[in-house]
Amino acid sequence: MTRARARVGVVGSVNVDLVVRCEALPRPGETVLAGDVHRFPGGKAGNQATALARLGLDAALIARVGDDDLGQWLVDLLAANDVDTGVMQHGTGATGTAFIAVDAAGENQIIVSRGANADLDVSSVDLAGFDAVLAQMEVAADVIDEVALRARALVLNVAPARPVDPATLARCAVVIANELEAERLDLATLAHCVVTLGSRGAVHFAHGREVARVTAPAVTVVDTVGAGDVFCAAYTSQFVAGADATTALAFAVTAGSMATQALGAQGFLPTTEEVTSWLARASS
Repeated sequence: MTRARARVGVVGSVNVDLVVRCEALPRPGETVLAGDVHRFPGGKAGNQATALARLGLDAALIARVGDDDLGQWLVDLLAANDVDTGVMQHGTGATGTAFIAVDAAGENQIIVSRGANADLDVSSVDLAGFDAVLAQMEVAADVIDEVALRARALVLNVAPARPVDPATLARCAVVIANELEAERLDLATLAHCVVTLGSRGAVHFAHGREVARVTAPAVTVVDTVGAGDVFCAAYTSQFVAGADATTALAFAVTAGSMATQALGAQGFLPTTEEVTSWLARASS
């Protein structure tokens, strides 16, 4: 009998990304010239749900868009990418928008207008119906607290960095943070915490003790926007599959690195086969 695909709920933000490329990112008070404006689908939850679907999982996005044309554009794109949009919410007002500048080295600065994301309500969503829920911090804190109470297993990406109720963190199956975000955490109190190190890879801690570390493959970086979201999706795909810490990290680090090779948060979303093939070549 063929095993059913793992079902993952993704709770968080969905945005329209307006991206410009410039030679160098502006300093405070500085104006720089840039190229044309490009429009991409984005928002951490939207990115992660699309990446999960691309990896072959059954991904349902629990997010909120406005009643504008951009909101419908996002929903249509998500559906076209095999994301389950049946539990998405439609509110009044504007859809969330991110303004992104990317420099010649692929580094970025991002300003987010939350829009409809600020009104997301998960009270009527059957969170326990998912094998796992992946969430981030671009929605209200009480939404994350409720998800932690009701989800069967929560993988929480604590981005962007802001205070999180210690009780919520204690309920997480896994917390994912970058180095700056990890500075706010007491790793010893977390069952599992994965800390991403950018081009240096990632490390997995269990109750503050390092249990796995993986370096990142060398790639030609075009744009780092969304690479962390691909990492989170790839890690979650391995988590629900029951992979060990080293296997999950290697898969997620490789997927995240591959995602930096195209412009836009969803410019290149690798499949499971593509990631597995890369890992096979690297080990041969």
